[in-house]
Amino acid sequence: MSNIDYTIEPEVVEGKPSHSAVNDAIAKPLETKPTWKYYIALGISSTLLLIGAVCLGYSFYYGIGLWGNNQPVGWAVPIVNFVFWVGIGHAGTLISAILFLFRQRWRTGIARFAEAMTIFAVITAGLFPLIHTGRPWLAGYLFPLPNQHHLWVNFTSPLIWDVFAVSTYLTVSFVFWYIGLIPDLAMLRDRTTSKIKKVIYSIFSLGWRHSNRHWNHYEMIYLILAGFATPLVLSVHTIVSFDFAVSILPGWHTTIFPPYFVAGAVFSGFAMVQNVLIIVRKIFNLEHIITLDTLEKMNKVMLATGMMVGYAYGVEFFIAWYSGNPLESFVFLNRAFGNYAWAYWIMVSCNVIFTQLFWFKKIRRSIVPMFIIGVLVNVGMWFERFVIVVTTLSKDFLPSNWDYYKPTLVDIGILLGSFGLFFTLVILFIRSLPVVSISEVKAVIKGSQPGHH
Repeated sequence: MSNIDYTIEPEVVEGKPSHSAVNDAIAKPLETKPTWKYYIALGISSTLLLIGAVCLGYSFYYGIGLWGNNQPVGWAVPIVNFVFWVGIGHAGTLISAILFLFRQRWRTGIARFAEAMTIFAVITAGLFPLIHTGRPWLAGYLFPLPNQHHLWVNFTSPLIWDVFAVSTYLTVSFVFWYIGLIPDLAMLRDRTTSKIKKVIYSIFSLGWRHSNRHWNHYEMIYLILAGFATPLVLSVHTIVSFDFAVSILPGWHTTIFPPYFVAGAVFSGFAMVQNVLIIVRKIFNLEHIITLDTLEKMNKVMLATGMMVGYAYGVEFFIAWYSGNPLESFVFLNRAFGNYAWAYWIMVSCNVIFTQLFWFKKIRRSIVPMFIIGVLVNVGMWFERFVIVVTTLSKDFLPSNWDYYKPTLVDIGILLGSFGLFFTLVILFIRSLPVVSISEVKAVIKGSQPGHH
């Protein structure tokens, strides 16, 4: 008989800290005054947000002719940004809901931020369909309300499906995130000395008293919401892919788009979570809670999804050749060797080639290399959406109609503004609410749970 104890699991939290030490470590950013580094970060993100707001103001005043859109490239950077930010928000529910259902204990250090990132990314993405209309003050006509003008929404359009899918995803993600916050808000309520904070925490903790009855109800609701949110992980970006897949354009009309978009969304979402948490764990001394083992597991997920994305790139070329359709073959050869070949090879390099470095354990566990690769993944995923949208539209069925799309400074300013909005929300969140789930971290500390054979 072997003497190995199979009940022993690797530590999720390093050093076996006490529960009070966990409370102090995670609550410290909320109870101390911000440093000058915090104000610098907030100033940079706010500046980017201001640049985006100014560019949007110009666009609304002078019209969307300020953008680089032309004929035939009627869809360009705003739609690229929309798909990109929906993808960033995709991994939040995956990390929290699916990993919770599979009882993956390493999710505890990253789930809270991932859930918050989902909300911020979807809010950012949701602005772009309104921006792309050029006249957002007339958005009321988009709602399916009876009126004397008989302006009815076309429910057979996948653009309308997006409205329902993304709004449902945002609602469920917000409720899921808030339910997980309730025990932590109650803990903050009990430890704060500020009367204003105590009132705020008391209101939003909904009378939580840490009783056995409350915990039973909490775990039941959290499990139900995790099960309900999991199908949304697959449905939301699948429906986003239908914006392209239900068209008749070569390069878009393909059944591989739904799984391809889902894998790409998880890929980019994990990269964004990894990037932000590397900075957070360093600034707030949370290395023992957001551990190197957790980051390594995230890098493994990025390696797996990156290979899925690379496989999809290869399948697209194979199907274009195997179909015998000269239009399909032309589109993909134009992507790789045409006017936008530079964008295509940036996409392939960042998403497929550089991520192969994660096969090496030394790189998977080295902070600087993994951070750089994570940044490159998000660069590559933005260019993936750019390649899909722009290269397909720039050369349509009529050669005399072909044109080359160049983003203008206003396009670039709106893109920078979207990053400014996202990171401003992230920075405010870090100083307002626990960036890591206190109750879940305390539950996975060794010795917190009784052992069972």
